Amino acid sequence: MAADRRIVIENCAIATVDADDTEYAHGHVVIAGNRIETLGAGRAPEGLENVDRRIDATGHLVTPGLVNTHHHFYQWITRGLATDHNLFDWLVALYPTWARIDERMCYSAAQGSLAMMARGGVTTAMDHHYVFPKDSGDLSGAIIRAARETGVRFTLARGSMDRSEKDGGLPPDFAVETLEGALAATEATVKEHHDSSFDAMTQVAVAPCSPFSVSTELLREGAELARRLGVRLHTHGSETVEEEKFCHELFGMGPTDYFESTGWLGEDVWMAHCVHMNDSDIAAFARTKTGVAHCPSSNARLAAGIARVPDMLAAGVPVGLGVDGTASNESGELHTELRNALLINRLGAHREAALNARQALRLGTYGGAQVLGRATETGSLEPGKLADLVLWRMDTLAHASIADPVAALVLGAAAPVTASFVGGRQIVEEGRLLHLDEDAIARSTREQARRLARIAAQG
Repeated sequence: MAADRRIVIENCAIATVDADDTEYAHGHVVIAGNRIETLGAGRAPEGLENVDRRIDATGHLVTPGLVNTHHHFYQWITRGLATDHNLFDWLVALYPTWARIDERMCYSAAQGSLAMMARGGVTTAMDHHYVFPKDSGDLSGAIIRAARETGVRFTLARGSMDRSEKDGGLPPDFAVETLEGALAATEATVKEHHDSSFDAMTQVAVAPCSPFSVSTELLREGAELARRLGVRLHTHGSETVEEEKFCHELFGMGPTDYFESTGWLGEDVWMAHCVHMNDSDIAAFARTKTGVAHCPSSNARLAAGIARVPDMLAAGVPVGLGVDGTASNESGELHTELRNALLINRLGAHREAALNARQALRLGTYGGAQVLGRATETGSLEPGKLADLVLWRMDTLAHASIADPVAALVLGAAAPVTASFVGGRQIVEEGRLLHLDEDAIARSTREQARRLARIAAQG
């Protein structure tokens, strides 16, 4: 939309998630081009020019678009497998199948993952892709193409693995890259696809998979590469007790100390899970402003444990929410993670105030933008920020009797998305994608899931 063209949204409740948690019971938002021009209580200012569209949002809550900080799109076509396994057993069961993925599968799986998130209010997504079998095609390009077609803002965390079964790791030998190959391919991906501009739709991070699937050299040199190129760093950290034991046995220290020794703590770093963190670990993350992607559903599905999110927030650790891969969170939706984050973090005696509804919404919006390094551009509704926002319908049977719309959104059933905008461009209407055929995506993902299963069975 041209910079001087406007969309006016009125008669809605608004949760801005700004620094003061400003809210309006009856307010308006004016979008000009791809930015938020004004917002506030009551109706929009009179005399606005070049208004292309007025939306009567009576009965709706407007929030910043949701920000997903951890995912594995390719897993969309391996959902519902190994449903009663812990992390290590789950990885051992699924790596032989994942090692057979190719470009067609990745593109289809990315479409399914992105479609499910976008229709549920996600406007900024990320994908941590780390499986690059030989001769599998342009996997990074396929994932980025799917994100562009969906219309969401996107970060590709270009992952890698160089520690296979023969080196004491979990992936099959043919599913990993060499140290030199991984670094070269990652650098090429950053140079081809990363956009550092304010309104960038595609960014790239350097993302070796995890301590037990990459060498110390890949971690250390990956961090050096990211900082030379000026991009962010992402990996898995402290997800399970087995990982803690692995790090002590192999490196003589816990995961956080190991990460620090390889240059992997800092305000340009975020890690997925961080379930098993002691007080000194949390203090180290707070001191260095290292971010966390909290994935409550996946942590529960794999029985990994409960991350100490309230303690992290109290210490000043940046925390966002993650769907995680849909082989460990089959719903593939982020808006359900708002509720799950709140409920799971309250488990235990006298924890009724451990996390509240507004904190949960902040995790899914501003916290996520902060973790991805995009908090100046998105994550809250403020004049000058990108017009990434969602209209949630709150006047249906599911929510109409809840007076507090934020509590309704977080604690109630999944709220319908009437409209979702990314940079002022609408991508969802009445819960359906505007620019893609959801039924065609469903057929494609089913076909590719069956194709992968056949290929994996043939060995």
